[in-house]
Amino acid sequence: MTEIAKLALEDGTVMTGKAFGARGEVDGEVCFNTSMTGYQEILTDPSYRGQIVTMTYPEIGNYGVNFEDVESAKPHLAGFIVRERSRRVSNFRADDHLDAYLARHGIVGLEGIDTRALVRRLRIRGAMNGVLSTVDLDDASLVAKARACPGLVGRDLVREVIPDRPIQWHEPLSRWTRLVPVGRALAERTTEGPHVVALDFGMKWNIARHLFDMGCRVTILPGTATADEVLALKPDGVFLSNGPGDPEPVQYAQETIRRLLGKRPIFGICLGHQLLGLACGARTFKLKFGHRGANQPVLDRQTGRVEITCQNHGFAIEADGLPDDLEVTHVNLNDQTIEGVRHRRFQAFSVQYHPEASAGPHDSNHLFARFREMLD
Repeated sequence: MTEIAKLALEDGTVMTGKAFGARGEVDGEVCFNTSMTGYQEILTDPSYRGQIVTMTYPEIGNYGVNFEDVESAKPHLAGFIVRERSRRVSNFRADDHLDAYLARHGIVGLEGIDTRALVRRLRIRGAMNGVLSTVDLDDASLVAKARACPGLVGRDLVREVIPDRPIQWHEPLSRWTRLVPVGRALAERTTEGPHVVALDFGMKWNIARHLFDMGCRVTILPGTATADEVLALKPDGVFLSNGPGDPEPVQYAQETIRRLLGKRPIFGICLGHQLLGLACGARTFKLKFGHRGANQPVLDRQTGRVEITCQNHGFAIEADGLPDDLEVTHVNLNDQTIEGVRHRRFQAFSVQYHPEASAGPHDSNHLFARFREMLD
């Protein structure tokens, strides 16, 4: 027997569909992702903490899930919404079905609603708080709960996803991402490369794989680490990771970055980009519905090239009042928001998007090589 699930938004909208994955009730900011592939990477991206993610692509789950293509140890999003969940899995790498995977990790799923209508509402009115439930099916009750949801603004979600101890990273990129034979790629990797300390605010593992693969020794520290703790490890460079939610409450990270500027080369991605901006005196703001997908066009002002990028963020650096120390290097061609900055006096740069994109596109992974050159 098919079990009913409902989604209620704070504006009073209620949508009824079918439950899959775990049973229960969750709240969070309802957002959407326009990627056609990569749902497993989306599920395990810690940046989705506190969010109910809607996929715009109509059929999800057709290639199953596996134990390799994960970006963290478990899913972090609050809930998952699709138009249609594939009942069949057709991929030689699949280890499990999407339904079973979500159920095992306690993630509530909803299928069978008009996801086009939902996404259109979110685009017009902006991302909204919502409740996804299989246990409370009373519309008025669900709407009231959605309106009481705390949302993302002003919350420090980083502390909910960071590791509890330092980690030495030793995993290379997947053999399926390589354009050269596996043996040759691994043989070219050195073991005595520069030491990178990565501050983990909710880092996707493919970032660490890229850093390791280009010959770096990688130490991952919790994002709460101080500048003294970072410098005590004698790194050649510092990486600032992605992570969930509003960057402004993460003031401990801003102070750490402020004290590291000029002492070591710095490279930041996503939340790390926003935190670098705040540490330099910039301001951030919440986007209407965010940038989430693998098809965002970004102009590199330094080269004049347009790159198609993978993104997942709901906040951005304000262009007005940008401090003199920061130069805008990249711009989103959809809405002209800042997608990259560099420091004019110190070796520090950052981008809002994900150059390590897994799954794809890979237009921007050259930025890791740029960081690597700064370490010599």
